[in-house]
Amino acid sequence: MKEKGLHPKNNFNKGYDFDALILVNPLLKGFVAKNQFDTVTIDFSNPEAVRELNKALLFSFEKISCWNFPAKNLCPPIPGRLDYIHYLADLLSSEENIKILDIGTGATVIYPLLGIATYNWNFVATDIDIDSLDVAQDIMDDNKFDSKIELRQQLKEEQILKGILKDDDSFSATMCNPPFYKSAEEAQGANGRKSRNLGNNAIRNFAGNNNELWYVGGEKAFLHNYLYESSLFPKSSKWFTSLVSKKENVKSLEKSSKKLGVQEFKIIPMHQGNKVTRIVAWRF
Repeated sequence: MKEKGLHPKNNFNKGYDFDALILVNPLLKGFVAKNQFDTVTIDFSNPEAVRELNKALLFSFEKISCWNFPAKNLCPPIPGRLDYIHYLADLLSSEENIKILDIGTGATVIYPLLGIATYNWNFVATDIDIDSLDVAQDIMDDNKFDSKIELRQQLKEEQILKGILKDDDSFSATMCNPPFYKSAEEAQGANGRKSRNLGNNAIRNFAGNNNELWYVGGEKAFLHNYLYESSLFPKSSKWFTSLVSKKENVKSLEKSSKKLGVQEFKIIPMHQGNKVTRIVAWRF
């Protein structure tokens, strides 16, 4: 199966070699079969199948061999996460000794794993949930990445950069995949719609605890808070970046950025299958 529109450097832009993926993750074999179109694939409405596929994709990187996290945590789709890393590398093409701040890294610590495996970057990774950070630490230990990733806990839910950044911090870029929804109820409603669209009403096809899926005010509120806090630490990072799922949030963010003294604002489109999203990047 081929992913449409992925970054040219993305390992999976020519599709999935299921035979090779089963070799790196034998548990995937039980979920691979031909569909009604005689195409070898998995049932994407089955969360276990999706989890084992993404584990296999991650294990296809030589440096990564372990990725264990609770079922309650969001299982990130590896091709899309890898695209963010590659587009960030394009943005930082003239930089050396790259160090990234990953906001809301989650239990899977996925962006640091991919950034290390692909470009050997260094990371500081943050989250508000101590249980997620404990799992992330175990993943780091299992893959011997302790020297490449520093974990920091955000103690206040309303803060993003405040309480995290230190006086001597100097990052090449920050990155973030913000919560999409305004409340737990909105997240659950979207989850139900996604399951029905996949023809599966019995089980949730994706997981995620509260801080991974929703933020008071939704994506727009999160992004504007992030933008404002970045203006308080303009020299801490050369670039501040984030995924933005809702196109209408980009215009208001760009307008606010001008008022806060942003010198450059970029919109980087991303395409994954039928999904269109974008990265916004700004610097002071």
